[in-house]
This record gives sequence, structure tokens and C-alpha cells, in this order.
Amino acid sequence: MAAAVLTVPFITVNPREPHTHTVVFLHGRGDNARHFAASLAASRDSRGRTLADALPSFRWVFPQAPERALASAPPGTSWPQWFDVWNVRDFADREDLQAVGLREAVPAVYRLLADEAALLAGRWDRIVLAGISMGGATGAHVLFNLDNMLATPGVVVQGERRLAAFLGFSSRCPFAGRDLAGMRSALGLAGDGAATAPDHALRNTPVLLEHCADDPLVLVQNGRLLRDTLRGFGMSVEWKEYTCGGHWFNAPTGMDDAVAFLSRHVLGGGGNADGAEPSLAEGPAPDAMDLER
Repeated sequence: MAAAVLTVPFITVNPREPHTHTVVFLHGRGDNARHFAASLAASRDSRGRTLADALPSFRWVFPQAPERALASAPPGTSWPQWFDVWNVRDFADREDLQAVGLREAVPAVYRLLADEAALLAGRWDRIVLAGISMGGATGAHVLFNLDNMLATPGVVVQGERRLAAFLGFSSRCPFAGRDLAGMRSALGLAGDGAATAPDHALRNTPVLLEHCADDPLVLVQNGRLLRDTLRGFGMSVEWKEYTCGGHWFNAPTGMDDAVAFLSRHVLGGGGNADGAEPSLAEGPAPDAMDLER
């Protein structure tokens, strides 16, 4: 793992009932944690509930991506982004540029997951990792490297050695087409052991991917490729494709599907509560929009 680990601020929505699980939800490129948490709350299921309403024992953590320079823009241009992209019309163009930010973002997200697991007595199998757009792409690489990170000396793992679930919305897979060893070596976080590292946590974490067919920014073909990549690595992936919704959540059907998936694979049942407002855990971020350009 890299010697210096990026620290990301975050905001939280605390559970309305005794805390049983935590969702760490990564926003998209150009967005910020505060705006994303509020926008997510506007996407309701068919019963008019937010995800926090439907899952009242869940703690929700929204990390803030760092400001990074855009290599493809005039000097001095920067956005909040987990990693930089040279060409959003062809994500494979100068793809190695994406590894620079991912090498920082993946260990930072992992450390946040570890802090949240510690609040649940080391129960990594009660931690859900989720992301939209670039957040989902970053989360995929957290998954690829999770087994190596869980093997770090001093890491406490109670229960099953996996995450509760991974959810990706309007997402894609950086370095698609590589095998698992190739995915890991792209970031170099596992050193020389990438090819022989275990994949238990990866294979045993259930996955939900949702994508809208009319997404103009991350085309649905990219989402299907992420799906096929994860299945190729032995993961159980539930794929939901919707006719409309653009580069965002489909509502209410997509929200229904997310609640059903978490209830079935994580809780074994649903819930209900009043909504909760995001509370600041570290400093606020300026308003922004989720953008891919």
C-alpha cells in the first residue's frame, strides 16, 4: 500500500434505529458530498421513501473527493474528482492517467471502510460500498484490491471476510479487459503479490449494478462491461437496466430495486423511518453538480 494515504472529509446521515450497517457512498466527478447526499434524498422509491427512510438502522457516509487538476483542460482548471480522465468519449485513451488518482483514492476509501468497520466491532460484512459514476468506478478498484488490504497486519475482521455488498450506479470499469492480476498491477498497491493474492472477499461480496439506457455521459455499454468484468472475476452481480433516467438514479423503480437488494442480501428484511438530514463530520464542501465532460 502507498506510504502516504489521502484523507478525505465526509458527511454522515446517522441511523434512526440502533446502528447495524453502514453505507459508504462515493459521489461522481465534479460533485461534492453535501450536494450528492441531498440529491440522493430526492430520489424516492414507489412508497415515497428515501434510502435512509427504508433502511433506518443504516449509517450513511458520503466522502468528499479531492480537487484534482484536469490534464485535458487549460492550466489551473480543477474539479473534485477521485481520479482524472483524459477523454470521456474514449475512457481507454491515455488510461494510465486514471491510475494516478486511483492509487491515492483506493487506499483512502479503504481506510474509511476500516474506520466504519471498527464502529461495528470489526464487522466488514456489515459495510456496504456504493458509488455513482466515477464513484462507482473507484469503488470497483477498491473491490479488486480489498483482499490485499484486508491482509494488512493489524486489520481486525470479525464475521465473514467480505463486504456486505457493492452497489454501482451509472458506473464503469477503468482498465476493463484486464484480468484480476492486471487490475491490481495497474495501481501497484499489492506490489509483486498481485498475481497470487487471494480473492475471497471479492468473490463473496454481492453486487448490484444499475444503469439507465439513455445515460449520455457513461454509456450503458460501459456499465455492461463492468458487469461482465465482475462476473468474470467470479462475483455474483445483479444487473438492472432502465429505459430512462439519464446519468443518475432511476426512480422510483431503481430505488425499489436498491432497497429490495439491500433488504435481501444485507438485512434479510426492510424497514421504515422518518428521513434524516446530512450532518457534517468534517468541513463543508462548496456546491457543485455531478458532471462528466
